[in-house]
Amino acid sequence: MTHEIDPARAGGKGFVFPGEFEITAMGDARANLETRVPAILAGLGLDVRHESVRERPSRAGRFVAVTVRFHCRTREQYAAAHAALRDDPDIRYTL
Repeated sequence: MTHEIDPARAGGKGFVFPGEFEITAMGDARANLETRVPAILAGLGLDVRHESVRERPSRAGRFVAVTVRFHCRTREQYAAAHAALRDDPDIRYTL
């Protein structure tokens, strides 16, 4: 059995731009991150898929992980999305 390999993966390039990506921001559960994360991304001019927003609280309820899909044209925009979220004082990590 043969498997076709995505040309980008075969070349070891990783992400392919433009494309649709997911980003997860983790932070304070009281900070309304389910609306703030998409707003921060939209403020960068990214095409946010608002219907994709998912929220998952931590076991103790102190923290929340918010995942959002968005369309990104360049690697620089992708890096800017992570940087903008990390600059928010209520967000501790991004994935």
